[in-house]
Order: sequence, then C-alpha cells, then structure tokens
Amino acid sequence: MFASNTVRRAVSFSFVMLLCTSPLFAQRPAPPRVFEMNAFTLAKVKAGSNKEIIALAIRDGDKALKAEPHSIIEKKQTPPSGDKHDWYSQAGYWWADPTNPNGPYIRHDGVKNPEKGNFTDEEYFNHTVKSARTLALAYYLTGNEKYAAHAALLLETWFLNPATAMNPNLNFAQFVPGKNTGRAAGIVAARQMPQALDAIGLLAGSSSWTAADDAGMKKWFTAYYTWLTTSDAGKEEAGHPNNHGSWCQAQVASIALFLGKAEDARQTLIFVRDHRIPNEIDDKGLQKYELARTKSFSYSALNLHALTVLATIAQPLGIDLYKPAKPGAPGILTAIDALLPYDAQHPWPHEQIEKNREDSVCPALYYIAGYTHDAKYTDGIKRFACEASAEDAVVALGN
Repeated sequence: MFASNTVRRAVSFSFVMLLCTSPLFAQRPAPPRVFEMNAFTLAKVKAGSNKEIIALAIRDGDKALKAEPHSIIEKKQTPPSGDKHDWYSQAGYWWADPTNPNGPYIRHDGVKNPEKGNFTDEEYFNHTVKSARTLALAYYLTGNEKYAAHAALLLETWFLNPATAMNPNLNFAQFVPGKNTGRAAGIVAARQMPQALDAIGLLAGSSSWTAADDAGMKKWFTAYYTWLTTSDAGKEEAGHPNNHGSWCQAQVASIALFLGKAEDARQTLIFVRDHRIPNEIDDKGLQKYELARTKSFSYSALNLHALTVLATIAQPLGIDLYKPAKPGAPGILTAIDALLPYDAQHPWPHEQIEKNREDSVCPALYYIAGYTHDAKYTDGIKRFACEASAEDAVVALGN
C-alpha cells in the first residue's frame, strides 16, 4: 500500500535533509560482509556518526519484529516434482485464451492475472528476506539481540529447517498453464536473494546466529549457485539482454562473492561492464529492451536498479560500473538522466500502461545519489517523493 503523496513528500524531504546534515566520522568498527550496501558506510554509521539512520533502523526493525515466519511448504499447490519444498509460481502476464479456453495461456504483457496471487512462494520469500535484512540491520546498528533472534527465525524457517526449507532451485518458477512447468524467466522472481546474504553478514557475532546456521546457509547457497550457473534455465536467464539478465547476474555475482568465488564474480561483473551495459543503453540513455514493454518506464527503472546493485557489488573488487567501458560512451548515469525528467507532472512519452509508478525510479536514485553525491539526484529523491528505509538511507550516503 502506497502512502499519500503528502506523507511521502514529507518523508522524502526529511530523508534529503538527513543526507545533507549528517556527516560520517572516520573512526569505525570493522565493516560487515554485505553486498547491496556499502560495508564501510555501515561501519561508520554503527560508530555513531549518523543517529538519524540508526533511528530509522530501529523504526523499521520494530515493524519487522511483527513479521510472521513463512515457509515454502505453506502453498496449497504441489509442484510437478511432487515436493512442496520446490518453489512453484504461475506467470503473471499470461491469461486463458477466450478463443481456446482449454488451450495454452496467451500473453498480455503488463496485465497481471490475479491467478498468480494463488501461489504464495514469491510473496513469502520476499517477505522473509526483506524482513530478515531489516532486522539484521537493526541488530548490527544497535546490538539488540531481539532483532537478531527474529531475523534468525525467519531465515531458518525459509532456508534451514528440514521440515520447511526451500529446495535450492527455481525449476518450477513462473510456469505458463498449458505451455510448460516452469520458465527461465521465473528466476527474476528471486532477485531479492542477495538480501538474505546481507542479513547473514549483518548477523555475524550475534548469539542468535550460530556457526551451524552460517554453515547451513553456505551449504544452501552452494547448491543454489550450482543450479543457477549450470542449469539450462539459469544459463538462459543470465543471457537475456534485459532486466531479467541483469538481475540474474546480480544474484550470480553476489553469491559467488559470498562463497569465496571472487574470480567468478569478477568475470560476471566485467561482462556486465563491457557487454551488458553498452548493449542495453543507447546514446540517449534509453533502454531498448525495456522500451519494448507495455510498462516501459517501470521496467527501465527496474533494470537500472539491477545495474546499480551490480555496481555496488562490483565496488569492493575495484570495478566501477558507473564508468563506461569506453570513455564517453553511455552508461548508468546516462540512463538515470533519461528517466529523471519524467515525474508526475511530466508524463513519460513512451508506453506505460500502469500509472502513478514514477517512484519506481527511486531504488536506482538512492544508489546513484550515493555514488555521485550530486544534488540533482538527492533533489530527485525529494521530487519523486521516495520513501526511505534505513537501507535506502545507507545506500544514498555512499562512501
């Protein structure tokens, strides 16, 4: 549910003021092992340099304490494997064919079929990893074990408890009735997977997160990484030249680093720099594969979000994805500048069938504001009435 524009503008204004008035101090504890946020910024905030962000983390953490643990076996349907521990979801943009009611479903891009909501795995997964990272961040910044204990419960229920754990594959994700039992395109539904990795890193040192928990997650992600990088579905998804491929490679790079496969991550990120970004973004900053969609602004913003996440993952390896492979070529900043003029008062001139989604650019704006420290992007956060979580505030602080 979206907040009113008035409330969102107030939150956004407060967030911009937070960025402008809260300096970071040099003295800090050891940085946590995270991938979608800057570890050194987190350590500075933990040292007490930004009490406003700590207050945001407590606010968000207190809300997340109410998050119920969910598991993959709660769904009503059984996947074709016969095992409810396998992820099972229906494709959202495919509908029954009125001219052939018993035949294969047909695609209506951007128009969500409510049947998708009957399958709970994607919803519960997102609920789990988002809440777990929010709680883990509150624990890291405050040392309060109540946040860590609940984060651990959520992660253990989804990933580790043998009675409830997800099998490490997405073989049956986003199936299309009458056409298949799962698709490579379904991998995008798990694009929040790196948030679980961040939660693990933020929980390090907690009495609620045991060595057995840590080892169990490494085992789970080792199996998932193998599936993601060797299965036909994983290889197909990584090769898609759009937001699907970008998000898949964000999973691959972050999990590779988590597992100590730094060279695998490096090769993935170099490919993104040298091939994916130049292929996806034209001289005007437009993203041709996303412009082909019926929600072209939303999907342009979604792909840009993936690229900014990849840039954050790449930073500790000394790879700067914001700098084009060829000097002067278009890149991430060209793409954000192509979206920036189009707010609620200035309609996007391409197809966008879902209205009032200008704020879909916000996640990328946080990252780009943190990288550039350019006022036009922090002003954009205010103009697009972006709602700020503690994670967003950390991202927007940058280095």
